[in-house]
Amino acid sequence: MASNSTVPIPVVATFASPFDTDETDVQSLRPSSRKRQSLWPGMYNSPVTAALWDARPTIFEALLDPPFHAPPQTQLLTKTPSHSRTSILYNFSSDHTLREQYKNPWNRVRIGKLLEDLDALAGTISDKHCSDDDTTTRPLLLVTASVDKMVLKKPPSVDHDLQISGAVIWVGRSSIEVHLEVTQSTNESSNTSDSVVLTANFIFVALDCKTKKAVPVNQLSPETEQEKLHFEEAEARNNLRKRKRGGDRRDFENGDVNRLEALLAEGRIFCDMPALADRESILLRDTCLENSLICQPQQRNIHGRIFGGFLIRRAFELAFSTAYVFAGMVPCFLEVDHVDFLRPVDVGDFLRFKSCVLFTQLENPEQPLINIEVVAHVTRPELRSSEVSNTFYFTFTVRPESKATKNGFRLRNVVPATEAEARRILERMDAESLLLDKDETGQ
Repeated sequence: MASNSTVPIPVVATFASPFDTDETDVQSLRPSSRKRQSLWPGMYNSPVTAALWDARPTIFEALLDPPFHAPPQTQLLTKTPSHSRTSILYNFSSDHTLREQYKNPWNRVRIGKLLEDLDALAGTISDKHCSDDDTTTRPLLLVTASVDKMVLKKPPSVDHDLQISGAVIWVGRSSIEVHLEVTQSTNESSNTSDSVVLTANFIFVALDCKTKKAVPVNQLSPETEQEKLHFEEAEARNNLRKRKRGGDRRDFENGDVNRLEALLAEGRIFCDMPALADRESILLRDTCLENSLICQPQQRNIHGRIFGGFLIRRAFELAFSTAYVFAGMVPCFLEVDHVDFLRPVDVGDFLRFKSCVLFTQLENPEQPLINIEVVAHVTRPELRSSEVSNTFYFTFTVRPESKATKNGFRLRNVVPATEAEARRILERMDAESLLLDKDETGQ
């Protein structure tokens, strides 16, 4: 993303530090940290959502109580990426309490909270682009449709300031794509490219808040060469998504049948002759973890639905736990693949997250890969129904400094016990290979 002069919005702790004893001194040094929460009572909030609210309260106040009987926006505007460009800054180096809110047990930034904040910022950016600044028209309802593959280039430290910047880079008729960059500079390197920790693209769909139907959005006019390149790349991704829609699943033929049988062969030994099974392998079903929750009002977003970032965080934390239990050592997150939000999640829904190690890649002993699948189910017992809301695919490795590996420890190979499990594994392996080929060719 091109550099810009946008002043970052400071993110401050949402709790008072227990080490602050002088109220006057604290307020004079950090008055914003003592601000009354502006968010609607009970709504999901975090340091980032509070900061975004305080920076642009007029947009969010209109969304909280939309004038349903007001007319829709009739004239579309044309905006540049700079109109929506927004940055937030985590002052980890100076704000002890904020640092404590984001620190994990290994003195790194909690990746789940970071993914959650990315969704919150992307939503604000899309709202800024779609706003017509006219209080007499009803605002649009923007929902997260999907998230493109996110790759963590290096684990962010909780001891150095962290910044997230983003802008709208592409729009279709009712779709919006937001590009985000997470950067962190340390004393070790002054190279700007080395400061990039993670990049992500979020796709939103605009709906009329009254009719819930897709509606046109303000158009985008890229100005710089980099903005034009971002637009072209996003256009290509959108065309690819259209071609893939409805065609993800396929029939297995010829060589695929042989691969399927090869995968199932070891699984049958586990099921029929467990004493003779390979001790270096484990059944997929024996790697599973699950958790569930009732979706509460405190987890809803400004539109009344469960906040998408909350779902991403819960899925990531279950995936991390699954990789941890499987590997027997602290896993290191590498990437999350493309995520589609298939259906919204509402307050009161019974949400179940089911995870498993889908397969491992052990060819590189320096960086063995653990591929985790997490499926979110919206279950409604009174209707006797259960639907998939999201499927997440996370990739982890083990830290090189985790020296259980030095003592000869080796990750197990995962094998399926059923044909359905074998198909899931092959489909995922093929998707990984396709993405790798595209990365290598630059297409």
